[in-house]
Amino acid sequence: MKKHDQDFIKRQNRLTVFEIIKNQHPISRASIAKRTGMSATTVSRIVGELAEQGYISESEQVSSGLGRKSTLLDIAASSVLSIGIELDTHQIGIGIVDMKGDVVFSEAYPRTADESPDHTIVRLESIIGDCLKRHEIDRSKVVGIGVGLPGIVNHKQGIVLFSVQLGWKNIPLAERLKVLTGFNVAVDNELKVKALAEHLRGAAIGSSRTALLGFGNGVGSSLILEGQIYRGDWNSAGEIGHTTMDPNGALCECGKAGCLQTYINISSLLGEAGKIRPIRTIDELFEARRAGEGWAVHLIGRALEYMAITVNNIVCMYNPDSIILSGELIDRFPGIYEEVEALCLTRFVWEPVRGSFHILRSRLNERGVIIGSGLLAQDWFFELD
Repeated sequence: MKKHDQDFIKRQNRLTVFEIIKNQHPISRASIAKRTGMSATTVSRIVGELAEQGYISESEQVSSGLGRKSTLLDIAASSVLSIGIELDTHQIGIGIVDMKGDVVFSEAYPRTADESPDHTIVRLESIIGDCLKRHEIDRSKVVGIGVGLPGIVNHKQGIVLFSVQLGWKNIPLAERLKVLTGFNVAVDNELKVKALAEHLRGAAIGSSRTALLGFGNGVGSSLILEGQIYRGDWNSAGEIGHTTMDPNGALCECGKAGCLQTYINISSLLGEAGKIRPIRTIDELFEARRAGEGWAVHLIGRALEYMAITVNNIVCMYNPDSIILSGELIDRFPGIYEEVEALCLTRFVWEPVRGSFHILRSRLNERGVIIGSGLLAQDWFFELD
């Protein structure tokens, strides 16, 4: 076997062992060997290397039956940190994430919808530097930056190919932010990193086929198959918000008519509400609904029906075992979850598949993209390390 092949296998074995410890800690060496098929000697060698680098720790011995004892391995959570960023139309969210996916701190900053890519990137550099300084974060522990944003992203090169919400096209975000900050940068679609976070740390732990739906400033989905993000050929899998519901319907901000998201997303709802009377925020719209104003009851009721239709379409296409409802509308108005679930089970989900999946709430809520982006940056670091 050629040396580079041997080196590749060693790197893959090391990454496999480390991922098992990260995701299934605490765990024994014997359990790792059994799960991977590696020899006890190989596992012990890899564990020794990871411990020497400070990435893992050993716990006290515990009984494993009949008087036998084994040392359990755990993650040294604070030995590696990453910066997770959520970049949205009206807000920049930032947090420091440790190896267990816990958020050390998080903050949010306003952003205007017409803010240019150049201005946003310069602001990101300033925000990152300020946060690290104020929270006294050791830069030597920070292994990279992860950014989650709406749109189609070339995740391998960190290029934002097209984002309707941000108004960006062909922006080399990873390259430009790395030049400014000195950190390696991973960039991906916001729902893909959020689904990854829910799979590893949230509502979908243990699921083998998870679909996450996001309802907010846009409408989208992401699918996790056996722990891996399903991307499609162009990393655009899941852009369900731009499926056509009515070719003669309202114009979408993408330029097409009758896209699914024109019936659900916040800007479309506010635009429709504005035909009746001035409504500035989604909170005002829901208040009008609570007050029993017929037009508001109809508008939000229709949006919830299209959310249930979206669930049905995803279930029929991908047959997931879990559907996670997330996004600003779900996070800010928790009652929506029960209403959509009821619509799914009574009216809109195809009867033969109704019992084949669970509808879940996002456990991570507004922190999901920050956690997922931070974990993505860590994954990149350990793949290269």
